[in-house]
Amino acid sequence: MPNVKLSNLLHLHFIVFIWGFTAILGELISIKATPLVWFRMSIASLFILAYILYKKLSLKITFKQVVHYLIGGVIIAVHWITFFYAIKISNVSIALATMSTGAFFTVFIEAIIKKRRIKTLEFIFGIMAIIGLFIIYSSAISLQWGILFALVSSFLSALFSVLNADFVKQEHPAVISFYEILFGVIAVSLYLFYEGKIFDPTFFQLQLTDWLWLLVLSSICTAYAFIASVDLLKVLTPFTVMLTINLEPIYAIVLAFLILNESMPPLFYAGAILILTTVVANGFLKMKKNKNKG
Repeated sequence: MPNVKLSNLLHLHFIVFIWGFTAILGELISIKATPLVWFRMSIASLFILAYILYKKLSLKITFKQVVHYLIGGVIIAVHWITFFYAIKISNVSIALATMSTGAFFTVFIEAIIKKRRIKTLEFIFGIMAIIGLFIIYSSAISLQWGILFALVSSFLSALFSVLNADFVKQEHPAVISFYEILFGVIAVSLYLFYEGKIFDPTFFQLQLTDWLWLLVLSSICTAYAFIASVDLLKVLTPFTVMLTINLEPIYAIVLAFLILNESMPPLFYAGAILILTTVVANGFLKMKKNKNKG
């Protein structure tokens, strides 16, 4: 059993590394955030559907599940839009460092939805994370809108993880992923239709490099990573998943430095380290407590 859990954690870290590369792709792809998410989700839904047909899985779901997956699809679509928009108007480092607040959003969301009491230590760590976020803000005040949108994206990511932890108990992760992404595509399509952009011929006129990066983004970084991450919620808690996801900034910031030659002032890294330290410390103490109970 411990080996199985270790393999699951290593798998999760690999997925998080892929998500770190997703941020790099968001910078490399030249189109705006909303069309980018539309292409990402549309192509990914086809990959996931192909997987479902290959595995001969049933696509039959109840009306209640339709409502649940519709909500999940809208949440993940807005999460991705705000995430890529934050990158576009600031940079990878700012967006990913701010996303580190996700673990603490998870604590408060679970407290509200599952009606559990927030512990004193969790509250203290949350305050420390806010201080770290303030330091980041102070180091890059000109990029404040990027921080704000990344913060919204972080909240939506945490909400999505908590909700999906319950959804995955009822259905195969590939089926959940397909419907959530499909409903996300529909929601974004309606928005683009309202804006009068989706049927514009220029909407599909992309650079060859954009198409190539979109294929990587949709297949490996979305279809594969999405199904695998939802599946891992069967054996890992939402907090563990969100905690590990908070290592994504480390991967992304290193990749941004190596690939995009992106660097930030020392104060920024101080704030990012403070947030990551509190997240890791909180997770370590919780794991130690659970181990002692066992």
